[in-house]
Amino acid sequence: MYKRVRLRDTVEVPPRHLADVGPELVKRLLQDKLEGRMDEDVGSVVTVIDVVDIGDGAVLPNKPGVYYEAEFDALTFDPQMQEVVDGEVVEVVNFGAFVGIGPVDGLLHVSQISDEYLAYDEENQQLASRESNRTLGVGDAVRARIVTKSIDERNPRDSKIGLTAKQVGLGKHGWLQEDREKRESPAEAGDT
Repeated sequence: MYKRVRLRDTVEVPPRHLADVGPELVKRLLQDKLEGRMDEDVGSVVTVIDVVDIGDGAVLPNKPGVYYEAEFDALTFDPQMQEVVDGEVVEVVNFGAFVGIGPVDGLLHVSQISDEYLAYDEENQQLASRESNRTLGVGDAVRARIVTKSIDERNPRDSKIGLTAKQVGLGKHGWLQEDREKRESPAEAGDT
């Protein structure tokens, strides 16, 4: 879920920019420092929106810059347990599909996609069912629920989000549309 949050952090202003200390410079330095960073409390920092306050600068021994504590608003993406999310399949592998949900990817394990057996089709980069001829490949839109979340603040790329699509109302958007049409079709036939 995307959130606008108020945060505080310290930013180093290099000596060559000391004459330019102001909201725009501090915002740019905060963006360079924080964007893409994962934090257990706030999630992934998407962008710094606005600098609200800049404290007095502090000089540290043996450090060339001046350090300012800033209060600012940021846009974050914090995936919540049990949250239903829409995303796009960005990669298919033999054990499942990686789904882009906001600025992070979640894993939709092959066992969590369908009750049908899905075989990996390496040539076409997709998972395919022999029973229903349904396929899931790169670029497909998917609705899933977050079932596991492990955030690694030191190395955000090692953070893991587990997804499931094995419930009513979840799955590939095309499959959901087909199921909706099947449910509506018998009722319409009985009305005529």
